[in-house]
Amino acid sequence: MDDKRLPLTDHLSELRSRITWALLAWVIGAALAWSFSEQIFGLLLAPAIDALGEGERTLQAIAPTEIFFTYLKSAVLAGFVFALPVIFWQIWAFVAPGLYPNEKNAIVPFVCVSTLLFGGGATFGYTIVFPLMFDFFTGFDSEFVQSAWTMREVFALTTRLFLAFGVAFELPVVVFFLSVAGIVDAPTLFRGTPYAVLGVFVVAAILTPPDWVSQIFLAVPMIGLYLLGVGVAYLFSPSTKKQASSPTA
Repeated sequence: MDDKRLPLTDHLSELRSRITWALLAWVIGAALAWSFSEQIFGLLLAPAIDALGEGERTLQAIAPTEIFFTYLKSAVLAGFVFALPVIFWQIWAFVAPGLYPNEKNAIVPFVCVSTLLFGGGATFGYTIVFPLMFDFFTGFDSEFVQSAWTMREVFALTTRLFLAFGVAFELPVVVFFLSVAGIVDAPTLFRGTPYAVLGVFVVAAILTPPDWVSQIFLAVPMIGLYLLGVGVAYLFSPSTKKQASSPTA
């Protein structure tokens, strides 16, 4: 790690600079996505529309500004996804001064892995969980009541789960950083697996609607990703490297 210790004001200035670049990339991405906001909205909410019965029922807009602001939020969400590589790059650039010299060079793998994990989680939720979840909710329709969802509510639910699955799949990176930073070692993380499982199900219950389908489909991959992160942390932990490099008797 660097022996130089920067003053708090320099750290804050560096943090402000990194946040500014990340926000600038987000704004540029959102501006570029605005022209395709209607298509982005249609793609994102396709599972809900399919569950309602394509061509039979459509989403409702009950406020004059609802369509405009929902399309705007769609562009903002797309801009965030487009800016993810820049955001992860800025995160690494901010924490890099506290890392060992050989770890600082891992910026490209970090950006690629983090972006792929987020994209993989969001895609998993979109393709597997969303159709099951919306089918579950429309399963309560009867001759007395029919589902008539508003675009704002469906967009809010879909976006929350889209981001939840994306962020949840970053768990291996978080576990890896905890180990590399020396906050907790891999064996301790492994022994804490039962507590991690409990925490995962609590988080899944908070982030998902009150249905068991989305909760299970979010919690189970997170447990596997946690164990994957523990394994990666063990392979790259300083103690493991020392054991591998120490001469045998």
